[in-house]
Amino acid sequence: MELLVTYDVVTAEAEGARRLRQVAKLCEGYGLRVQKSVFEVVCTEAELLTLTDRIERIIDDSEDSVRIYRVPKGTFGTVNTLGIAQRLPHGESLVL
Repeated sequence: MELLVTYDVVTAEAEGARRLRQVAKLCEGYGLRVQKSVFEVVCTEAELLTLTDRIERIIDDSEDSVRIYRVPKGTFGTVNTLGIAQRLPHGESLVL
């Protein structure tokens, strides 16, 4: 399945900045960063459940926001990019 994972973590305090770094690092292990707080992820249902659980353990439910969008398979291969954005190779292995 293909997903867009987006997040907005409140960083007014050091604890928020720490959560932001943790969410970003976690997402880097699952997908490719396409914008500062947006990742394109190709994963299985089981991996999605693990990712969701791990994000829930990091964020502050009263301040932070995470959205996970399921997009039709093949969507990432048809993305139109503008500016410095580049199409990313989702079929290649990620290095952790």
